[in-house]
Amino acid sequence: MNNTKTQAVTQTVILGIGSAILYFLLWFFEETVIQYSQQGRWYFIIPLLIAFIFSAIHGAFTGHFWDVLGVKAKSVKK
Repeated sequence: MNNTKTQAVTQTVILGIGSAILYFLLWFFEETVIQYSQQGRWYFIIPLLIAFIFSAIHGAFTGHFWDVLGVKAKSVKK
């Protein structure tokens, strides 16, 4: 396996582990997150930040995952 392929697989694995850890942490601290979110004022930002972080990490993982597998979107010629 060449160096570029190894780096791509490594990044995919790291992002996958990061995504799994985020899901576990959200599950583990579910009640705490809900309690803070229900306090009102600026605490409504907590779920928004969590959603943004999930979107960034899981989206990057998904993109790397399909690239490693060699799946590309079909390009449409006009």
